[in-house]
Amino acid sequence: MLAEKNTTMANPTLKGHKLLILNPFPTPASSFDPLKEAFPDLAIQHVAVDFQEKDAHAKVSDEEWSNVTILMTGSALPKIDKAPKLQVVQLQSAGSNHVHENPLYKETNVTFCTANGVHGPQIAEWVIATFLAHQHHIPGYLDTQRQAKWVRQPQMPDDAVGRRIGILGYGAIGRQTARLAQAMGMDVHAYTLHPKDTPKARRDATYVPEGLGDPEGLLPRKWFSGTTKADLHGFLGSDLDLLVIAVPLTPVTKHLIGKEEFAILGKKRTFVSNIARGPVVKTDDLVEALNSETIRGAALDVTDPEPLTDGHPLWSAKNVIITPHISGMSSKLAERVLGVLQQNLTNLSQGADLVNRVNRKEGY
Repeated sequence: MLAEKNTTMANPTLKGHKLLILNPFPTPASSFDPLKEAFPDLAIQHVAVDFQEKDAHAKVSDEEWSNVTILMTGSALPKIDKAPKLQVVQLQSAGSNHVHENPLYKETNVTFCTANGVHGPQIAEWVIATFLAHQHHIPGYLDTQRQAKWVRQPQMPDDAVGRRIGILGYGAIGRQTARLAQAMGMDVHAYTLHPKDTPKARRDATYVPEGLGDPEGLLPRKWFSGTTKADLHGFLGSDLDLLVIAVPLTPVTKHLIGKEEFAILGKKRTFVSNIARGPVVKTDDLVEALNSETIRGAALDVTDPEPLTDGHPLWSAKNVIITPHISGMSSKLAERVLGVLQQNLTNLSQGADLVNRVNRKEGY
């Protein structure tokens, strides 16, 4: 099985490889024609499944599994002995934490790649849309519209020009968010685990749709980095009007934002947007920060617990916008996911390193 670093020889037509796509998207068969044209010797099998269908692997016979070398999947993975030739797993999600306990991930050297980058455009739009909705009192106006009342909100709208956005986790989603924010006249601060103190370090090596994002890392006016609370608090205390939480969920980032961090954000009454994972934030502390108006509001596409239970206090917290983990959805998502797959097939055919390869040590 393929090791973490791709050291295979060039194989332009991918002769001898079989690609199995466990596909949750309503994709016409013609969508795979570019793959067939680019790699004429690549065997391709396509099976329609649901994204969360963890036993979808059962829809593929043992004989079919035996020759699979490349798998594209949402969450379903085969037992190790069912796919002895498997070399690469291309996930359809931006993160990989949902497969970390699977034996195929834990006990083999099969290369895992994410679809990081395919969600950037739509999630960035969600972040900006919900922030602007709050700033312009849109939820209140929707309420008065349903009541058929022509009533102006008592507070003036607050536009984005000159405001500061802090992006916690400057990956594909963060970079596209920065692009939109700067276009509105916002000042961009970015926080990363590792220092980005050289042009090379600031470059983004992950997949990005052409013309989008911040591939050279030029948009942040100020960079922050580090692994300590003091490092994080220095970033949170940099007078942020909007904090975007865009880090992967790892043991390090679980409960990263809690009461102490909200107190720091409270100095500017920062608006908090979480499009990462619910457990990155301590939910009880978030509810308290909202209801005490320590922060001005929050937009949450992820929660802890998830789904958010009936009667949970987060539903009725002040100034909160909640959506059911849909910010990454788009009519163009399948097209972009196939774009990542095609790029990795191209790299594999050339003997080059794959993009979005998961670092097992860091968990993303």
